[in-house]
Amino acid sequence: MELLGYAPALWLPAAFAGLMGLAILLYVVLDGYDLGVGLLLGGARDEAERDAMIAAIGPFWDANETWLVLATGLLLVAFPMAHGVILGALYLPVALMLLGLILRGVAFKFRTKMAPGSKLSWDRAFLGGSALAALAQGWMLGSYVLGFQQGWAANLFAAVTALGLAAAYAFIGACWLVVKAEGELQRRAAQWARSTLGFAALGLVAVSVATPLISDRIFAKWFSLPNVLLLAPIPLATAALLAGLWLALGRYPRPGDRWNWVPFAGAVGIFVLAFVGLAFSFYPYVVPGTLTIWEVAAAPESLAVILTASVFVLPMILAYTAFSYWVFRGKLGTLRYE
Repeated sequence: MELLGYAPALWLPAAFAGLMGLAILLYVVLDGYDLGVGLLLGGARDEAERDAMIAAIGPFWDANETWLVLATGLLLVAFPMAHGVILGALYLPVALMLLGLILRGVAFKFRTKMAPGSKLSWDRAFLGGSALAALAQGWMLGSYVLGFQQGWAANLFAAVTALGLAAAYAFIGACWLVVKAEGELQRRAAQWARSTLGFAALGLVAVSVATPLISDRIFAKWFSLPNVLLLAPIPLATAALLAGLWLALGRYPRPGDRWNWVPFAGAVGIFVLAFVGLAFSFYPYVVPGTLTIWEVAAAPESLAVILTASVFVLPMILAYTAFSYWVFRGKLGTLRYE
Protein backbone atom coordinates (compact mmCIF):
# COMPACT_ATOMS: atom_id res chain seq x y z
CA MET A 1 0.00 0.00 0.00
CA GLU A 2 2.89 2.33 0.71
CA LEU A 3 4.17 1.76 -2.84
CA LEU A 4 0.75 2.64 -4.31
CA GLY A 5 0.94 6.03 -2.66
CA TYR A 6 4.50 6.82 -3.69
CA ALA A 7 4.67 9.03 -6.82
CA PRO A 8 1.93 7.15 -8.74
CA ALA A 9 2.21 9.59 -11.62
CA LEU A 10 5.76 8.26 -12.18
CA TRP A 11 5.55 4.51 -11.66
CA LEU A 12 2.01 3.76 -12.87
CA PRO A 13 2.72 4.71 -16.53
CA ALA A 14 5.92 2.65 -16.39
CA ALA A 15 3.99 -0.32 -14.97
CA PHE A 16 1.41 -0.12 -17.75
CA ALA A 17 4.15 0.20 -20.37
CA GLY A 18 5.60 -3.03 -18.99
CA LEU A 19 2.21 -4.79 -19.06
CA MET A 20 1.57 -3.61 -22.61
CA GLY A 21 5.04 -4.74 -23.66
CA LEU A 22 4.45 -8.18 -22.12
CA ALA A 23 1.12 -8.52 -23.96
CA ILE A 24 2.71 -7.51 -27.28
CA LEU A 25 5.58 -9.97 -26.82
CA LEU A 26 3.23 -12.84 -25.96
CA TYR A 27 1.06 -12.00 -28.95
CA VAL A 28 3.99 -11.87 -31.36
CA VAL A 29 5.30 -15.24 -30.16
CA LEU A 30 2.00 -17.10 -29.78
CA ASP A 31 -0.03 -15.72 -32.66
CA GLY A 32 3.21 -15.43 -34.61
CA TYR A 33 3.68 -19.18 -34.81
CA ASP A 34 0.09 -19.88 -35.85
CA LEU A 35 0.24 -17.11 -38.47
CA GLY A 36 3.44 -18.79 -39.60
CA VAL A 37 1.74 -22.16 -39.93
CA GLY A 38 -0.93 -20.45 -42.03
CA LEU A 39 1.78 -18.98 -44.27
CA LEU A 40 3.31 -22.44 -44.73
CA LEU A 41 -0.01 -23.99 -45.68
CA GLY A 42 0.80 -23.43 -49.35
CA GLY A 43 3.70 -25.86 -49.04
CA ALA A 44 1.47 -28.76 -47.99
CA ARG A 45 1.35 -31.61 -50.48
CA ASP A 46 -2.30 -32.59 -50.08
CA GLU A 47 -5.44 -32.04 -48.06
CA ALA A 48 -4.40 -34.52 -45.36
CA GLU A 49 -1.21 -32.57 -44.72
CA ARG A 50 -3.11 -29.29 -44.61
CA ASP A 51 -5.48 -30.86 -42.07
CA ALA A 52 -2.49 -31.94 -39.99
CA MET A 53 -0.97 -28.45 -40.07
CA ILE A 54 -4.22 -26.81 -39.01
CA ALA A 55 -4.66 -29.44 -36.30
CA ALA A 56 -1.30 -28.32 -34.90
CA ILE A 57 -2.70 -24.84 -34.19
CA GLY A 58 -6.42 -25.58 -33.92
CA PRO A 59 -6.70 -25.62 -30.10
CA PHE A 60 -4.61 -22.46 -29.68
CA TRP A 61 -4.88 -19.94 -32.51
CA ASP A 62 -8.10 -18.23 -31.42
CA ALA A 63 -6.96 -17.81 -27.80
CA ASN A 64 -3.56 -16.53 -28.91
CA GLU A 65 -5.24 -13.42 -30.33
CA THR A 66 -6.41 -12.52 -26.82
CA TRP A 67 -3.03 -10.91 -26.25
CA LEU A 68 -3.57 -8.52 -29.17
CA VAL A 69 -6.88 -7.44 -27.68
CA LEU A 70 -5.23 -6.96 -24.29
CA ALA A 71 -2.32 -4.93 -25.70
CA THR A 72 -4.66 -2.67 -27.70
CA GLY A 73 -6.96 -2.26 -24.72
CA LEU A 74 -4.07 -1.27 -22.45
CA LEU A 75 -2.88 1.26 -25.02
CA LEU A 76 -6.38 2.77 -25.18
CA VAL A 77 -7.08 3.02 -21.47
CA ALA A 78 -3.58 3.79 -20.18
CA PHE A 79 -2.23 5.97 -23.01
CA PRO A 80 -5.31 7.34 -24.81
CA MET A 81 -3.47 10.16 -26.59
CA ALA A 82 -0.85 7.75 -27.94
CA HIS A 83 -3.62 5.36 -29.00
CA GLY A 84 -5.07 8.07 -31.23
CA VAL A 85 -1.70 9.07 -32.69
CA ILE A 86 -0.46 5.54 -33.38
CA LEU A 87 -3.68 4.11 -34.80
CA GLY A 88 -4.24 7.29 -36.78
CA ALA A 89 -0.82 6.96 -38.41
CA LEU A 90 -1.31 3.22 -39.00
CA TYR A 91 -5.00 3.25 -39.93
CA LEU A 92 -4.65 1.41 -43.26
CA PRO A 93 -2.30 -1.42 -42.12
CA VAL A 94 -4.39 -1.89 -38.97
CA ALA A 95 -7.52 -2.24 -41.11
CA LEU A 96 -5.74 -4.72 -43.38
CA MET A 97 -4.50 -6.71 -40.38
CA LEU A 98 -8.02 -6.97 -38.98
CA LEU A 99 -9.31 -8.00 -42.39
CA GLY A 100 -6.68 -10.75 -42.52
CA LEU A 101 -7.54 -11.98 -39.02
CA ILE A 102 -11.25 -12.03 -39.88
CA LEU A 103 -10.54 -13.93 -43.09
CA ARG A 104 -8.53 -16.51 -41.13
CA GLY A 105 -11.39 -17.03 -38.67
CA VAL A 106 -14.01 -17.37 -41.39
CA ALA A 107 -11.83 -19.75 -43.41
CA PHE A 108 -11.10 -21.90 -40.37
CA LYS A 109 -14.80 -22.32 -39.64
CA PHE A 110 -16.06 -22.70 -43.21
CA ARG A 111 -13.51 -25.35 -44.18
CA THR A 112 -15.20 -27.59 -41.63
CA LYS A 113 -18.46 -27.45 -43.61
CA MET A 114 -16.88 -28.62 -46.84
CA ALA A 115 -16.92 -32.19 -48.09
CA PRO A 116 -13.56 -34.01 -48.17
CA GLY A 117 -11.59 -32.89 -51.18
CA SER A 118 -13.41 -29.52 -51.35
CA LYS A 119 -11.54 -27.51 -48.74
CA LEU A 120 -8.84 -26.05 -50.99
CA SER A 121 -10.51 -22.68 -51.58
CA TRP A 122 -10.93 -22.07 -47.84
CA ASP A 123 -7.42 -23.28 -47.13
CA ARG A 124 -6.19 -20.69 -49.62
CA ALA A 125 -8.29 -18.09 -47.84
CA PHE A 126 -6.69 -19.11 -44.54
CA LEU A 127 -3.26 -18.74 -46.13
CA GLY A 128 -4.22 -15.36 -47.62
CA GLY A 129 -5.55 -14.08 -44.31
CA SER A 130 -2.39 -15.20 -42.52
CA ALA A 131 -0.20 -13.48 -45.13
CA LEU A 132 -2.24 -10.26 -45.01
CA ALA A 133 -2.11 -10.09 -41.19
CA ALA A 134 1.61 -10.89 -41.02
CA LEU A 135 2.59 -8.38 -43.72
CA ALA A 136 0.41 -5.66 -42.18
CA GLN A 137 2.03 -6.18 -38.78
CA GLY A 138 5.49 -6.02 -40.36
CA TRP A 139 4.56 -2.79 -42.14
CA MET A 140 3.36 -1.32 -38.83
CA LEU A 141 6.62 -2.30 -37.16
CA GLY A 142 8.69 -0.67 -39.90
CA SER A 143 6.60 2.51 -39.78
CA TYR A 144 6.85 2.65 -35.99
CA VAL A 145 10.63 2.20 -36.01
CA LEU A 146 10.94 5.17 -38.42
CA GLY A 147 8.64 7.31 -36.32
CA PHE A 148 5.85 7.23 -38.94
CA GLN A 149 7.97 9.02 -41.54
CA GLN A 150 6.59 9.36 -45.07
CA GLY A 151 8.27 9.02 -48.46
CA TRP A 152 9.53 6.30 -50.76
CA ALA A 153 12.52 5.40 -48.55
CA ALA A 154 10.29 4.99 -45.48
CA ASN A 155 7.81 2.90 -47.48
CA LEU A 156 10.62 0.73 -48.83
CA PHE A 157 11.92 0.09 -45.33
CA ALA A 158 8.40 -0.72 -44.10
CA ALA A 159 8.00 -3.17 -47.00
CA VAL A 160 11.31 -4.88 -46.17
CA THR A 161 10.29 -5.10 -42.52
CA ALA A 162 6.92 -6.55 -43.54
CA LEU A 163 8.63 -9.31 -45.51
CA GLY A 164 11.12 -9.88 -42.69
CA LEU A 165 8.42 -10.27 -40.04
CA ALA A 166 6.41 -12.60 -42.29
CA ALA A 167 9.55 -14.72 -42.73
CA ALA A 168 10.08 -14.69 -38.96
CA TYR A 169 6.51 -15.87 -38.43
CA ALA A 170 6.97 -18.63 -41.02
CA PHE A 171 10.19 -19.62 -39.22
CA ILE A 172 8.65 -19.90 -35.76
CA GLY A 173 5.59 -21.60 -37.28
CA ALA A 174 7.83 -24.22 -38.88
CA CYS A 175 9.58 -24.72 -35.53
CA TRP A 176 6.17 -25.27 -33.93
CA LEU A 177 5.42 -27.96 -36.51
CA VAL A 178 8.72 -29.64 -35.60
CA VAL A 179 7.31 -29.96 -32.08
CA LYS A 180 3.81 -31.10 -33.01
CA ALA A 181 4.26 -33.12 -36.23
CA GLU A 182 5.78 -36.49 -36.94
CA GLY A 183 7.35 -38.29 -39.87
CA GLU A 184 7.54 -36.63 -43.26
CA LEU A 185 5.73 -33.46 -42.19
CA GLN A 186 8.17 -32.95 -39.33
CA ARG A 187 11.12 -33.44 -41.67
CA ARG A 188 9.76 -30.91 -44.14
CA ALA A 189 8.94 -28.49 -41.32
CA ALA A 190 12.60 -28.55 -40.30
CA GLN A 191 13.53 -27.74 -43.89
CA TRP A 192 11.02 -24.87 -43.97
CA ALA A 193 12.45 -23.52 -40.72
CA ARG A 194 15.98 -23.64 -42.08
CA SER A 195 15.03 -21.95 -45.36
CA THR A 196 13.10 -19.12 -43.68
CA LEU A 197 15.71 -18.55 -40.97
CA GLY A 198 17.98 -16.59 -43.32
CA PHE A 199 15.19 -14.25 -44.45
CA ALA A 200 14.12 -13.66 -40.86
CA ALA A 201 17.73 -12.88 -39.92
CA LEU A 202 17.98 -10.33 -42.76
CA GLY A 203 14.85 -8.58 -41.53
CA LEU A 204 16.25 -8.53 -38.00
CA VAL A 205 19.52 -7.03 -39.24
CA ALA A 206 17.64 -4.38 -41.26
CA VAL A 207 15.67 -3.20 -38.24
CA SER A 208 18.75 -3.32 -35.99
CA VAL A 209 20.80 -1.20 -38.41
CA ALA A 210 18.05 1.32 -39.14
CA THR A 211 16.99 1.91 -35.53
CA PRO A 212 20.12 3.81 -34.36
CA LEU A 213 20.64 5.51 -37.72
CA ILE A 214 17.28 7.25 -37.79
CA SER A 215 17.59 8.64 -34.26
CA ASP A 216 20.56 10.44 -32.70
CA ARG A 217 19.01 9.75 -29.29
CA ILE A 218 18.91 5.99 -29.90
CA PHE A 219 22.41 6.02 -31.41
CA ALA A 220 23.77 7.72 -28.29
CA LYS A 221 21.79 5.36 -26.08
CA TRP A 222 23.23 2.29 -27.82
CA PHE A 223 26.85 3.31 -28.17
CA SER A 224 27.55 5.26 -24.99
CA LEU A 225 29.27 3.71 -21.99
CA PRO A 226 28.26 1.63 -20.13
CA ASN A 227 25.22 0.87 -22.35
CA VAL A 228 27.30 -0.53 -25.20
CA LEU A 229 28.75 -3.12 -22.82
CA LEU A 230 25.39 -3.92 -21.24
CA LEU A 231 23.75 -4.36 -24.65
CA ALA A 232 26.54 -6.44 -26.18
CA PRO A 233 25.10 -9.77 -24.95
CA ILE A 234 21.90 -9.20 -26.98
CA PRO A 235 23.41 -9.28 -30.51
CA LEU A 236 25.95 -11.91 -29.44
CA ALA A 237 23.28 -14.20 -28.02
CA THR A 238 21.07 -13.61 -31.06
CA ALA A 239 23.89 -14.49 -33.45
CA ALA A 240 24.68 -17.62 -31.41
CA LEU A 241 21.04 -18.73 -31.48
CA LEU A 242 20.76 -18.13 -35.23
CA ALA A 243 23.92 -20.13 -35.92
CA GLY A 244 22.95 -22.90 -33.52
CA LEU A 245 19.47 -23.23 -35.00
CA TRP A 246 20.86 -23.32 -38.54
CA LEU A 247 23.06 -26.26 -37.59
CA ALA A 248 20.46 -28.03 -35.44
CA LEU A 249 17.64 -27.85 -37.99
CA GLY A 250 19.73 -29.79 -40.47
CA ARG A 251 19.56 -32.79 -38.10
CA TYR A 252 15.80 -33.09 -37.60
CA PRO A 253 13.93 -35.30 -37.09
CA ARG A 254 16.26 -36.89 -34.58
CA PRO A 255 16.07 -40.58 -33.60
CA GLY A 256 13.25 -41.11 -31.16
CA ASP A 257 12.07 -37.53 -31.81
CA ARG A 258 14.34 -36.28 -29.05
CA TRP A 259 14.80 -32.55 -28.40
CA ASN A 260 12.02 -31.62 -30.82
CA TRP A 261 11.26 -28.56 -28.66
CA VAL A 262 14.74 -27.03 -29.09
CA PRO A 263 14.10 -25.18 -32.39
CA PHE A 264 10.91 -23.58 -31.07
CA ALA A 265 12.60 -22.61 -27.80
CA GLY A 266 15.47 -21.08 -29.79
CA ALA A 267 13.00 -19.17 -31.99
CA VAL A 268 11.24 -17.82 -28.90
CA GLY A 269 14.64 -16.75 -27.55
CA ILE A 270 15.37 -14.79 -30.73
CA PHE A 271 11.98 -13.07 -30.58
CA VAL A 272 12.52 -12.14 -26.92
CA LEU A 273 16.01 -10.74 -27.56
CA ALA A 274 14.77 -8.69 -30.52
CA PHE A 275 11.90 -7.33 -28.44
CA VAL A 276 14.19 -6.41 -25.54
CA GLY A 277 16.45 -4.52 -27.95
CA LEU A 278 13.54 -2.56 -29.41
CA ALA A 279 12.02 -1.86 -25.98
CA PHE A 280 15.34 -0.54 -24.69
CA SER A 281 15.76 1.64 -27.77
CA PHE A 282 12.40 3.41 -27.61
CA TYR A 283 11.75 3.56 -23.86
CA PRO A 284 10.39 5.87 -22.44
CA TYR A 285 8.77 7.01 -25.69
CA VAL A 286 5.48 5.42 -26.69
CA VAL A 287 5.33 7.56 -29.85
CA PRO A 288 8.94 7.37 -31.13
CA GLY A 289 10.93 10.51 -30.39
CA THR A 290 7.79 12.55 -29.69
CA LEU A 291 5.71 11.54 -26.67
CA THR A 292 6.86 9.75 -23.54
CA ILE A 293 4.71 7.40 -21.47
CA TRP A 294 4.32 10.09 -18.81
CA GLU A 295 3.15 12.74 -21.29
CA VAL A 296 0.34 10.61 -22.71
CA ALA A 297 -0.68 8.58 -19.66
CA ALA A 298 -4.19 8.74 -18.26
CA ALA A 299 -4.80 10.25 -14.83
CA PRO A 300 -3.09 8.35 -11.98
CA GLU A 301 -6.46 7.73 -10.33
CA SER A 302 -7.74 6.02 -13.50
CA LEU A 303 -4.54 4.00 -13.88
CA ALA A 304 -4.76 2.82 -10.26
CA VAL A 305 -8.30 1.47 -10.84
CA ILE A 306 -7.30 -0.21 -14.11
CA LEU A 307 -4.20 -1.72 -12.50
CA THR A 308 -6.33 -3.23 -9.74
CA ALA A 309 -8.49 -4.92 -12.39
CA SER A 310 -5.42 -6.03 -14.34
CA VAL A 311 -4.01 -7.76 -11.26
CA PHE A 312 -6.99 -10.13 -11.43
CA VAL A 313 -7.48 -10.39 -15.19
CA LEU A 314 -3.88 -10.97 -16.32
CA PRO A 315 -3.23 -14.03 -14.09
CA MET A 316 -6.52 -15.53 -15.31
CA ILE A 317 -5.46 -15.14 -18.96
CA LEU A 318 -2.04 -16.59 -18.19
CA ALA A 319 -3.57 -19.50 -16.29
CA TYR A 320 -6.02 -20.27 -19.08
CA THR A 321 -3.26 -20.11 -21.69
CA ALA A 322 -1.01 -22.42 -19.67
CA PHE A 323 -3.89 -24.82 -19.04
CA SER A 324 -4.82 -25.05 -22.73
CA TYR A 325 -1.22 -25.78 -23.71
CA TRP A 326 -1.01 -28.43 -20.99
CA VAL A 327 -4.23 -30.13 -22.07
CA PHE A 328 -3.24 -30.20 -25.75
CA ARG A 329 0.42 -31.02 -25.19
CA GLY A 330 2.14 -33.69 -27.24
CA LYS A 331 1.79 -34.56 -30.89
CA LEU A 332 -1.11 -33.37 -33.00
CA GLY A 333 -4.10 -35.67 -33.26
CA THR A 334 -6.75 -36.22 -35.87
CA LEU A 335 -8.41 -32.96 -36.89
CA ARG A 336 -11.97 -32.94 -35.56
CA TYR A 337 -14.58 -30.18 -35.19
CA GLU A 338 -17.20 -31.80 -32.97
